[in-house]
Amino acid sequence: MDERLVDLSARDLIARLATSDPVPGGGSAAALAGAMGAALVGMVVELTTGRPAAEAHEPELTEIGVAAAQYQSELLSLADADASAYATVVAARRLPRDTDREREARKVQVDAALREAIRVPLSISRAASEVLTLAERLVPIGNRNAISDVGVAALMAVTALRGAALNVQINLPYLADGEALAVDAETELGTLLQAVDERAEAIRDAVAERLR
Repeated sequence: MDERLVDLSARDLIARLATSDPVPGGGSAAALAGAMGAALVGMVVELTTGRPAAEAHEPELTEIGVAAAQYQSELLSLADADASAYATVVAARRLPRDTDREREARKVQVDAALREAIRVPLSISRAASEVLTLAERLVPIGNRNAISDVGVAALMAVTALRGAALNVQINLPYLADGEALAVDAETELGTLLQAVDERAEAIRDAVAERLR
């Protein structure tokens, strides 16, 4: 790509996703969803800080706000990194393979590209899980008038986590059996996805309770 995704307008980004070009794809979309979730967490922190009812929670609100800004920035960068990683996979698969030497060189490059195309969405899932944790912490102390936005932030984080996980899982079968990255990625994904639905449901219930 000749442009960073984060520099595109929302309209242009969505139009780019809708083309037949596989880059950018679901991994980048997942990262952007996570970044929006983090941004919403930051917004609710801003709308809560300084209110008399939040005085006792100011240190935690500051901590959540700083972390949300960090994950927002990280996930935006990962959106471009995912597009770049998969573009490299596509390019490697198009390398010539007419001779034994070409086939070997192509295999080396495809394998390296696939590893990066696994590492990046795994990082997206990891960051999205942290955004979900921030939403969990914010639900009981966030401004009630903006508590629905915490719920949306959690939904975006879950979407990012699960969406990026799918992008890891689709590439894992191309790695050699028993390769360390495959084992480590499967193990970490299992941890990240464990109880994610229960966590999301608990946030929905907490948001609904505060809306009453």
